Amino acid sequence: MFETLAVKTSKRIEMIDITERITAFIKKHDVESGLCCLFVPHTTAGITINENADYTVRMDINNGLSKLIPAGQNYSHLEGNSDSHIKSTLVGSSLNVIIEGSRLVLGTWQGIYFCEYDGPRNRHLYIKLIEG
Repeated sequence: MFETLAVKTSKRIEMIDITERITAFIKKHDVESGLCCLFVPHTTAGITINENADYTVRMDINNGLSKLIPAGQNYSHLEGNSDSHIKSTLVGSSLNVIIEGSRLVLGTWQGIYFCEYDGPRNRHLYIKLIEG
């Protein structure tokens, strides 16, 4: 089972909780046990798992990354978005999450986040479910 999810971002830098969308995809295909593979096919966006109970954690992550890798530095890349490429490299472009009992195996406070670093844009996320 494979699907491409559309993700519309609204800010240059943001983390969008996509946990429920992934869960709905698993339920739609009635997968009891297996692996959920997620891949972001963009060089200025990424995907991560982190706390979903307190939205200020997302703010702190984005503020911390922006302090470590500020925009507008004297980067060589002519498009002016090198900070976005560096941030997406650090965060990563793929995740694998275990499915058991038709649910993602995540910690109590964890959620899955699409990470935008060069928005706003219309993005995609590839999802592949492997039963087993």
